[in-house]
Amino acid sequence: MDQKILSLAAEKTTDKLQEFLQTLKEDDLTNLLQNQAVKGKVAGALLRAIFKGSPCSEEAGTLRRHKIYTYCIQLVESGDLQKETASEIIGLLMLEAHYFPAPLLVELANEFISAVRDSSLVNGKSLELLPIILTALATKKENLAYGKGVLSGEEYKKQLINTLCSGRWDQQYVIQLTSMFKDVPLSAEEVEFVVEKALSMFSKMNLQEIPPLVYQLLVLSSKGSRKSVLEGITAFFNAVDKQHNEDQSGDELLDVVTVPSGELRHVEGTIILHIVFAIKLDYELGRELLKHLKAGQQGDSNNNLSPFSIALLLSVTRIQRFQEQVLDFLKTSVVKSFKDLQLLQGSKFLQNLVPHRAYVSTMILEVVKNSVHSWDHVTQGLVELGFLLMDSYGPKKVLDGKAIETSLSLSKMPNQHACKLGANILLETFKQFNLHITTDLLSNIVTYAPLVLQSCSSKVTEAFDYLSFLPLQTVQRLLKAVQPLLKVSMSMRDSLILVLRKAMFANQLDARKSAVAGFLLLLKNFKVLGSLSSSQCSQSLSVSQVHVDVHGHYNSVANETFCLEIMDSLRRCLSQQADVRLMLYEGFYDVLRRNSQLANSIMQTLLSQLKQFYEPKPDLLPPLKLEACILAQGDKISLQEPLDYLLCCIQHCLAWYKNTVIPLQQGEEEEEEEEEEEEEEAFYQDLDDILESITNRMIKSELEDFELDKSADFSQSTSIGIKNNICAFLVMGVCEVLIEYNFSISNFSKNKLEDVLSLFMCYKKLSDILNEKAGKGKTKMASKTNDSFLSMKCVSGLLTALFRDSIQSHQESLSVLRSNNEFMRYAVNVALQKVQQLKETGHMSGPDGQNPDKIFQNLCDITRVLLWRYTSIPTSVEESGKKEKGKSISLLCLEGLQKIFSAVQQFYQPKIQQFLRALDVTDKEGEEREDADVSVTQRTAFQIRQFQRSLLNLLSGQEEDFNSKEAVLLVTVLTSLSKLLDPSSPQFLQMLSWTSKICKENSREDALFCKSLMNLLFSLHVLYKSPVTLLRDLSQDIHGHLGDIDQDIEVEKTNHFAIVNLRMAAPTVCLLVLSQAEKVLEEVDWLITKLKGQVSQETLSEEASSQAVLSNHPVEKAIIMQLGTLLTFFHELVQTALPSGSCVDTLLKDLCKMYITLTALVRYYLQVCRSSGGIPKNMEKLVKLSGSHLTPLCYSFISYVQNKKSKSLNYTGEKKEKTAAIATAMARVLRETKPIPNLIFAIEQYEKFLIHLSKKSKVNLMQHMKLSTSRDFKIKGNILDMVLREEGEDENEEGTASEYGEQNKEPAKKRRKK
Repeated sequence: MDQKILSLAAEKTTDKLQEFLQTLKEDDLTNLLQNQAVKGKVAGALLRAIFKGSPCSEEAGTLRRHKIYTYCIQLVESGDLQKETASEIIGLLMLEAHYFPAPLLVELANEFISAVRDSSLVNGKSLELLPIILTALATKKENLAYGKGVLSGEEYKKQLINTLCSGRWDQQYVIQLTSMFKDVPLSAEEVEFVVEKALSMFSKMNLQEIPPLVYQLLVLSSKGSRKSVLEGITAFFNAVDKQHNEDQSGDELLDVVTVPSGELRHVEGTIILHIVFAIKLDYELGRELLKHLKAGQQGDSNNNLSPFSIALLLSVTRIQRFQEQVLDFLKTSVVKSFKDLQLLQGSKFLQNLVPHRAYVSTMILEVVKNSVHSWDHVTQGLVELGFLLMDSYGPKKVLDGKAIETSLSLSKMPNQHACKLGANILLETFKQFNLHITTDLLSNIVTYAPLVLQSCSSKVTEAFDYLSFLPLQTVQRLLKAVQPLLKVSMSMRDSLILVLRKAMFANQLDARKSAVAGFLLLLKNFKVLGSLSSSQCSQSLSVSQVHVDVHGHYNSVANETFCLEIMDSLRRCLSQQADVRLMLYEGFYDVLRRNSQLANSIMQTLLSQLKQFYEPKPDLLPPLKLEACILAQGDKISLQEPLDYLLCCIQHCLAWYKNTVIPLQQGEEEEEEEEEEEEEEAFYQDLDDILESITNRMIKSELEDFELDKSADFSQSTSIGIKNNICAFLVMGVCEVLIEYNFSISNFSKNKLEDVLSLFMCYKKLSDILNEKAGKGKTKMASKTNDSFLSMKCVSGLLTALFRDSIQSHQESLSVLRSNNEFMRYAVNVALQKVQQLKETGHMSGPDGQNPDKIFQNLCDITRVLLWRYTSIPTSVEESGKKEKGKSISLLCLEGLQKIFSAVQQFYQPKIQQFLRALDVTDKEGEEREDADVSVTQRTAFQIRQFQRSLLNLLSGQEEDFNSKEAVLLVTVLTSLSKLLDPSSPQFLQMLSWTSKICKENSREDALFCKSLMNLLFSLHVLYKSPVTLLRDLSQDIHGHLGDIDQDIEVEKTNHFAIVNLRMAAPTVCLLVLSQAEKVLEEVDWLITKLKGQVSQETLSEEASSQAVLSNHPVEKAIIMQLGTLLTFFHELVQTALPSGSCVDTLLKDLCKMYITLTALVRYYLQVCRSSGGIPKNMEKLVKLSGSHLTPLCYSFISYVQNKKSKSLNYTGEKKEKTAAIATAMARVLRETKPIPNLIFAIEQYEKFLIHLSKKSKVNLMQHMKLSTSRDFKIKGNILDMVLREEGEDENEEGTASEYGEQNKEPAKKRRKK
């Protein structure tokens, strides 16, 4: 039978074939087809013949064609056919589809849809036909019956697609079905159907099946719906990531169910690659991605951003076209996120309204962590982002080795955080990958991965060549960072030594200083065999602590030779400039402690240097050759030898040797070393004798012996004056060094402490002469900024001995020092100077000045002493006893406490608990366990109470006895300590109510005190709740004290706060409350922007958007409440007769901001009206309040300001002052009235949008608004006549024209310019 069909099909005409086929039963044909197809013989040819003999022009042929077509589909789906046969049949069916009439195509399509819905497909091979059938249907022009109506082929196709997408899809056919649609011509609406359906299937599929589906969706997106595809993919993976993190942090049992972390990251990585590849082919997709993410950012910096979307963006940076845009967007998002965080942390009002969410910085670091899972495509973007953040927000300029922060103080914190995040990104990325990439970062990288960096040592060696040209601070930090590498790479070390030796003799002074710094660092870190361990030196070796074991067994003998060579090089520096020598003296002490075997070499060098300037004869005065320390080159006088630093270095090295080395040697005495030890002891005895001799002779020396008595010339303009200044500073420095030396060896001997006092008297005499001679000149400034030579340890010991030592045997000798108030004041002053230095630079001068732990320990000791001294002897008691020049000791102690509290919070935040525990002077041994349970807040509250008592005592006295400086310092200390309180604790509330009570009950006419106390009140209040009610009360007080702009109205005084009095009301309190109002407006504005961002999300359906509006209800209510109370605050101030100047100017600007914020709220409701259809009642009340209580008063206030200005101008004219004075007055008036047009514009904009909102909401909001006065230029005849008459009476008076006369002159000037 099959042969007959094939032979008939070969004939030219199909008549006989048709006749033959009609004689056959349908089952015969299908059976025949099945047999041939299964055997894989001539199924294709047979099928072609059957279709040839079943033309669509005849009904029988059409039905047979349909029957065969359907049967072939079933055959293909059965899975019984060979692959080649099935493909051949599918190919034939595709070709024949276009010949089918439209109704049959509809039937075929419906059969497919039913099969998909019922999951009756076996292998889905036949699905390849569906796009052909749908395409064929779309080309049919005839109308087809659908229900009761008719549809065209195109419309029917749309209906079928809709039906298909509405039904259930089996998981295994989702990819095939999605892929199928790329071959169907689709309208935008149809693409949206398909995309929505495919996206909805994500959650039902296995994770491994999602990447191919995403690929098909991206291919489909070329037809449209790019935004939906990207949104759907990112939203799904954001949700998966969130769920994954929750599962990981939750119950361990869940780990069985959830996806392994590695698998999820690999899938995400594959999808990111697919998307980036699609963007390369279709830039529109990239633009859509950026547009989508930026749109989400409008209200909230964390909207739409997640670790997945950030990783995607970072991968997109590999496409040059998008690189700059993406990095810029991420940079902006990071800073915006940090600014939002700063705003939230500073306001309890915002914390209550906005839930805590993950920040962009956390997400980026999570991306770094995830990128270990083969996300190489993300790494490049991470590195670029890290460097961009550091480059954009790091310190901009370096001047004299100091970084200058160019940004404003307000934005400093977010910028600093952004820069730090950049460094963290690079460090973490470097840890994850062996990448080849600022000095802090380099230091961390060297610490964690020195061997990796060694592999690119050529780059590091290349950097060494530029050392001579870099600022000294940069060189020190760079060498400190790479120091561990020098231990594992000899070639790198040799390269560095060559560079340093060249630099030693360079022309530039900085290059020579860099060489010294480099050599000293090498000496510190290449230990000679037999040197003491770091624990014996009590020195933290943080620089050389490498987290990877790279030290091994280095050759100690080679190190000794190496170090002695360096010492030889450094000895040559002792013939160079004073700055180079000074660096050497400052560095030797650290070298000695880190490499104790070099002690002899170092001390021998120092001793030989000292002998050049020391008078060995015991009777000669003075004991030092100061002339030899000074270099004269013609008229130019400069310091050649910093003798004070040399002595300081010797004194510290000697003290260290006595305290550390000698006790150890005594414990390890051996016969063979006795001779050597005797030599060493004799050597150190010589140094002791020299210092003793210098001390005795310095005490005997008079100022005349140094040629520095009162008659000497100290002016900076003559060479003798400059020389005398240098000599004076040298003598003062030597005195300080000897004070420390004698105090450290005194063991509380009376004679030694008398020597200390005598040395101080010498220092004091010189200091007084310099201050007296210099007057207000430069020398006085120099003497103030000169660092004290006393070490922090000495200062701590000195203060403890002076104020806290109660041991009976010490009392007689200490009374020598205690009897001298000047000496005690000097000791406290040095402590202040050291703490100030710490605050400014982060370290202190002198030994241990770079060691944070030692500094912290000394700070604790000093604070304990100063606190005891201040609380035990109040300022009032001390000052009533003696009237002396300068600040009292108690006041200096308080100033020291204020600086220390500030410095500890700045540099030792993690150690606050330890610091506060150290201040507790009670016996610690028995209470240590109990102490561990005491919180920071409780300890802080205890300290706060002491300072509160002191302030209350100050305020309880008479006003004329009020010590303003002390009160301001006390408030500053309380402000510092209050930052340590937990805002949710009862102690914080106690502090707030106490501060509020002080403000309510105490009145002082002292601007600084008032300002600091009010700032403290506001800083506490914002962390408890919004300060708007406080602002309203204060504004009523200001209004009461200053009176009304209408002089006929008498204002009732409210007196909520006694601190607000006639003198303090303006400008002090007025400017403070206005700055707080600005902050409240900023917060409200931030919330409105957030709400707008949520509403403007176009993806929300009507139902979802109405839910969003409902969820915004508490936020809206809070905004309206804030603005309502602020409105009453401004209502009071615009009626107040404020003095001209900053108060009026600031008020006008803030009113303008108030109206801009009101306008923003109105515009938000314009958006909301579209979905919700109305506005809340409290919004109507707010608009009514603004119309009745603010706008009319604003116009009155503007008139009041302008009248005041015109009066001041007239007054200037009546005085007949010069034209220049009038011009100055005019310029001031123009400057101060500049905000007025801005305010009027803001009011008019507000009213304009209110009109729009009235139309939208069908509520007449303008009924409460009085129409604005027309403020156009008008010629007022009566005033013009009056002015002209006045001018006629006195033609010589040219500056007396009123405001209106000035307006008349203005156009004339313009005409002249033309």
